[in-house]
Amino acid sequence: MKADVVICGGAIIGSAVAWFLRDLEFDGTITVVERDPTFAQASTALSASGIRQQFSDPLNVAISRFGVDFIRGAQDRWGLDLNLRENGYLYLANTDAGADVLRANHTVQVAAGADIALLDAVALAARFPHLEVDDITLAALGRTGEGWFDNMGLLQGFRRAEVTRLTDTVTGLRVARGKVAAVQLASGDEIACGVFVNAAGPAAAEVARMAGLDIPVERRKRTNFLFDCAKPPDGALPLMIDPSGVWVRPEGGQFLTGCTPPADPAVAPDDFDPRHQEFEEIIWPALAARSKNFEAVKVTRFWAGQYAYNTLDRNAVVGPHPEVANFLFANGFSGHGLQQAPAVGRALAEWIVTGGYRSLDLAPLGYERIVNGQPLTERCVI
Repeated sequence: MKADVVICGGAIIGSAVAWFLRDLEFDGTITVVERDPTFAQASTALSASGIRQQFSDPLNVAISRFGVDFIRGAQDRWGLDLNLRENGYLYLANTDAGADVLRANHTVQVAAGADIALLDAVALAARFPHLEVDDITLAALGRTGEGWFDNMGLLQGFRRAEVTRLTDTVTGLRVARGKVAAVQLASGDEIACGVFVNAAGPAAAEVARMAGLDIPVERRKRTNFLFDCAKPPDGALPLMIDPSGVWVRPEGGQFLTGCTPPADPAVAPDDFDPRHQEFEEIIWPALAARSKNFEAVKVTRFWAGQYAYNTLDRNAVVGPHPEVANFLFANGFSGHGLQQAPAVGRALAEWIVTGGYRSLDLAPLGYERIVNGQPLTERCVI
């Protein structure tokens, strides 16, 4: 077998690259290799499905602005309603230092075109009267362009690209003369390769090592909890990030919540065991303290998912390797892969077709910063 482009990973990132290649009228052969086409344990399927523009780096703001515009256009493009709820993200700060961070981020966000408002405690209480705000020094609210959407619907749209899809696992890469010459599969087959795209999600570092390459990406685990509320707050609510790190948002008639655990180790590939104690020990106490409406709740469902965490700077690694030039990274999104998939898929497709970026310049996310140890740090990571 042979293909002009082989994409390792058929979830949201890999499928976005494939779709945009066809959208750009790339007429070469494209093969997407995905070990589990049900995506039962994919980061795409197990995510909280959010999109936001409240980042500290202007490039991430631009990436999300591209993404939300793309999601808004799904009905016209594919005839799909992705159920985008632009309720916003609400960041709360309860220290002067935290307020300074929100102000600094706000300056970056507004300059990049994001629609973010800063609220003092009085304005916050007026807008969301169910919240306890006595300790709040400042809040930041996304008025438009932020919220959540149908994650699997977006994947469904991207998977409409006409490409070859193999249910198999990449087990090796044969590198010759500074290029990936062939992709080896668990089935025993081998695909001669023109361009190789690493879109392997949490397995990104393992796939890179098959070509003798290293990226500082680890598997991290997050547990999400869905709960009923005896007396839910009134009105349209945003996704709120409490100063404790606990986040919560509406999900139909219930609420979805989670947190970054104090100990956040790398996990094994098969570790999808929920951390049940996080709800009782971390999440519920924080929510109950923030709103009396969250004092009486009942967990109805829970699940754990993995994502690819970039230990250098919590930003994605995108683009070609400087020495293995046909090896393209699309890795280490640190929990932002779903919302960044449209922009990254478009950018890599542009690189493959034209040899450079056209819509957004993603060069700052390139591998060179890994080699040079120069982090492009993103401070706003949930």
